[in-house]
Amino acid sequence: MSTHNVNPNGDEHAVVPHGEHAVVPADPIADPGLHYYDERLTDVDKKAERRAERQVAGMFALASLLTVAFIVFYVIVGIHPDDPEDGVNIGDVQVSNLTLGLTLGLALFLVGAGAVQWARSLMSSPEVVHERHPLRSDDETRAAALADFETGTEETGFGRRKLIRNSLLGALALLPLPAVILLRDLGPNTGESPGERKQHTIWAEGVRVLTDVTFMPIRAADLEIGQLVNAMPATFEDLPEHGPERINERAKSPVMLVRMLPEDVHVAPGRENWGVDGILAYSKICTHVGCPISLYEQTTHHMLCPCHQSTFDLSDNGKVIFGPATRSLPQLPIAVDSEGYLIAQSDFTEPVGPSYWERTR
Repeated sequence: MSTHNVNPNGDEHAVVPHGEHAVVPADPIADPGLHYYDERLTDVDKKAERRAERQVAGMFALASLLTVAFIVFYVIVGIHPDDPEDGVNIGDVQVSNLTLGLTLGLALFLVGAGAVQWARSLMSSPEVVHERHPLRSDDETRAAALADFETGTEETGFGRRKLIRNSLLGALALLPLPAVILLRDLGPNTGESPGERKQHTIWAEGVRVLTDVTFMPIRAADLEIGQLVNAMPATFEDLPEHGPERINERAKSPVMLVRMLPEDVHVAPGRENWGVDGILAYSKICTHVGCPISLYEQTTHHMLCPCHQSTFDLSDNGKVIFGPATRSLPQLPIAVDSEGYLIAQSDFTEPVGPSYWERTR
């Protein structure tokens, strides 16, 4: 056992005689105190204050102009050629990227720079000591929070510096517009909104039902009991060979033709003439998340989606009997023409594919 202790003066190499006790300081790190507050030029010079205010307002105003310029350039700088097979013009793409990037990037930068300049030059910055207290939501706490908010509002000058306030509100009000323009312009320019394009397909009255891939017309008499045929509308062949319109209709228009015994079909009111001798046509797109389905069980007339196992009863109007899908498969009304070929009576009476928030029913 050692017979010496650390010297109370803090020298760890020095020792104290046996029997005496060293004293350890209560706080080994001295309180440095508050740092010196150096007044800003805007605190003592009214001209400098007004100059800083104009700088901040100018940044916000310029941000507003750049936001408007972004929208203008987005509209006037086109990158779509007349012939989709030729691809886009790389020069147009570069000009579009440059103008859109500069205008939107500078607008965002100026809003941020203006806020920083406002905080550093004009907002008051007193030294505040906040004492620790129990965390509880009582009346006193809420009153203190409200008082702090009012004090902060007063110190920022948001209420009395109308030039800065109005220019900031104008810049912030315009900043979301580019996002609105971009989101609204997604998809092909067909004169319809994205929600309206989901409401219908290229099926129409009198359009023949063709086999998928080979695009051959289908005679009702050629289908056997229990047979399933994937089909497309004849109008699909009239679409351009390339481009988004063909891709979108390829995703929306496929149907499945199934033939069962007429007595096995449970016809819903209003659908008495939607089939032909037990031949029914349903959308091939699952109403859950839009997977293509064709796993058909002949004996039960059940159609299984391989993605999430939603199961539909094709003999009962495409009703959901299992899985996460929440609505039946849309049924396409069909008939036969004078030559015995299957044709559509109309488009689908409801949107095909998964449910989405724009659906009205």
